[in-house]
Amino acid sequence: MVMGMEIAKSVSSRAEVTSRLSACGIRITEQRLRIASILLSAPQHLSAEQIAESLRHEGAQVSKATVYNTLNLFAAHGLIRQLSVDGDCAWFDSNIGPHYHFRDEQTGALHDVELQDVQFSRLPEPPEGMEVAGIDLVIRLRRRSDA
Repeated sequence: MVMGMEIAKSVSSRAEVTSRLSACGIRITEQRLRIASILLSAPQHLSAEQIAESLRHEGAQVSKATVYNTLNLFAAHGLIRQLSVDGDCAWFDSNIGPHYHFRDEQTGALHDVELQDVQFSRLPEPPEGMEVAGIDLVIRLRRRSDA
């Protein structure tokens, strides 16, 4: 799928990561830079566990709590988007532009679906005094039995 949104652009250098954090009003620390570098290196969906494992693989000593706290901070400042797909695991999405998701039931992998690829013919009227703030759609996939 084509990532046509500028907001989903990957960052590759430490300076780019620092700039993105600063633009979101996030104070720069070494741990925040390392976590942001992993997540923002490509449009992707990662769990805190995957990020912690990647950090450990790089030789960093970081607790899972620190990773979660940092990711929650990033989400609160609009740098990333937190997804709750199945209740078992929180996913963190580096693409904060409007989009939906495919989810592979076997692997758990998430893939972006562009808005123009989905059509809704009608939404229900929200309760009085309320308005629709957004739609989260996860299209679950599994291998066909004849495949």
